[in-house]
Amino acid sequence: MDLRDPSLYLNRELSQIEFNRRVLEQARDQDTPLLERLRFLCISCTNLDEFFEVRVATIRYQLSFPGSKPWPDGLSPAEALQQIRRNVLQLVDDQYRCWNDELIPALRQEGIRFLTRDDWNARTRRWIADYVQAQLLPVLSPLGLDPAHPFPRILNKSLNLAVRLKGRDAFGREAGIALVRAPRSLPRVIQLPKEISGGHNDFAFLSGILQAHVDLLFPGMQVKGAYPFRVTRNSELLVDEEDVENLATALRDELHERGFADAVRLEVSATCPRTMVRFLTRHFELTEAEVYRCHGPVNLNRVMAIHEMVDRPELKFPPFTARLHPAASPSSGSMFEHLGRQDLLLHHPFDSFATVAEFVRQAANDPQVLAIKQTLYRTGKQSVLVNYLIDAARAGKDVTVVVEVRARFDEEANIALANRLQEAGVQVVYGVVGYKTHCKMLLVVRREGEKLRRYAHLSTGNYHPGTSTAYTDIGLLTSDRDLCEDVNKLFSQMSGLGPVIKLKYLLQSPFTLHRGMLEKIGREIEHAAAGRPARIMAKMNSLSEPTVIQALYEASIAGVQIDLCVRGICALRPGVAGVSENIRVRSIVGRFLEHSRVYYFANGGDEELYWSSADWMDRNLLRRVEVAF
Repeated sequence: MDLRDPSLYLNRELSQIEFNRRVLEQARDQDTPLLERLRFLCISCTNLDEFFEVRVATIRYQLSFPGSKPWPDGLSPAEALQQIRRNVLQLVDDQYRCWNDELIPALRQEGIRFLTRDDWNARTRRWIADYVQAQLLPVLSPLGLDPAHPFPRILNKSLNLAVRLKGRDAFGREAGIALVRAPRSLPRVIQLPKEISGGHNDFAFLSGILQAHVDLLFPGMQVKGAYPFRVTRNSELLVDEEDVENLATALRDELHERGFADAVRLEVSATCPRTMVRFLTRHFELTEAEVYRCHGPVNLNRVMAIHEMVDRPELKFPPFTARLHPAASPSSGSMFEHLGRQDLLLHHPFDSFATVAEFVRQAANDPQVLAIKQTLYRTGKQSVLVNYLIDAARAGKDVTVVVEVRARFDEEANIALANRLQEAGVQVVYGVVGYKTHCKMLLVVRREGEKLRRYAHLSTGNYHPGTSTAYTDIGLLTSDRDLCEDVNKLFSQMSGLGPVIKLKYLLQSPFTLHRGMLEKIGREIEHAAAGRPARIMAKMNSLSEPTVIQALYEASIAGVQIDLCVRGICALRPGVAGVSENIRVRSIVGRFLEHSRVYYFANGGDEELYWSSADWMDRNLLRRVEVAF
């Protein structure tokens, strides 16, 4: 059988939608604590936002190139969009069924109520009316549409009302349609005082309050209808890195326009009339096939705020405390002494990220440390590691940081981070033109006696204190001479525009990681043919690179047992007789987001194990700077 046959490949976009369905299933699982179910529902909505902003936007762009190479699954971009539409319609319907039929009744039973206009008692109505006068009306700017006031630029994912009016305004103009944007400064979910509504945890949606009082914005006119809507736009940034003098400046210019890029989806309330929908789609240059009707809040992901606003520990996952490694405890002395004796392998979030932070703190404060080098992809708003790097630079140490300013949706934060580091005297490198720097590495150079010794940290996850408590990742702290030498070579290559380098242990994309994985899969085939132990176990976020999938099929045909744990996208089709019957694929979705990438090869009994920042995807293996260690 031709292993390139499209029937052997699942569409990556449809697979991504199925992953989102698995997230939604967590919201429907009654064994999951109630407020965590609510959180999973919101995550599924946020994931869908990003899916449209990135993947659907990319496919729509590909429609402009009808002669492009067909996808491995055989679908054309137009066919893919049709199937995406069908699957997303069902997913959105299931999301709102979960919200309306499962979560709202269960929350109400626990005294957590979302009060609509029909639920407001007299005191609640008065309180909300006062809130509108004091907090809402002063910041609203309704826009009536006419030749002098054309359809405005609507910001990506902002909440708006389309208002249908009857009557004439103060200037005698015939009213028609007006737009009202919900203030970004106000919360989308508002908690009502207990003494007003009668409940400890009663809430109202800003959109509902705005709908109920929108007539105050149009005195003397009749409001015939007010309909919430939300437009999603293409969030991919297009910067020709080869043709710009300053990447950060070019990105900053693009970021200003991201919020107003081409529309890719329109969400409207289920009650929105077809005439209004046609009006909106015409102005957003969308079709009916890109409209999704919502039987509830059009920005359902904003309900996530309830998870923190409601103080009900019994409705959440039990508190989890990560373990600080003994080597990082205050009584253990220098971590450099410990690492001089043995490596540290950390499994986050079970092992605390504070262990890594303590290592950086000690490096910043140790007078024997001469230099620190680090890559940063995502760090969060309040990163103690960044503070330590700044402390080190101010203490006179040579600090070099590779900041990836193209990390999606963190571009602006990373540009600001780079500026902050530079102002403190840190040497900042923006990575490699054309390749995102996605590897996670840290190198410390320390004087010990008459010699210099290197210490390194390699990880599958970001240097992000926030995600380190919610994502599973693997980190290695080591003073191994050869590993540290490899890491040093990589930093020199990234900062000095160096040539392709030969590494002793590390595999690096875009140079040796893809080829190395294919060679190791091929080696398992040889071991199986010779009757030696042959097995592959791999854990990753996504699997879609066609050449790797073909190699796995070849290994399965040769009798190699293959066990894959793929959290998200999986384009490989397991269980096909004669092709992939020796391949099992599982996906783990739960309290922690499975983020580590682990690759195991039996290798005839001489087992090999790699951890990596890279998934088995085209972008990771061929278009990013990644490391397997």
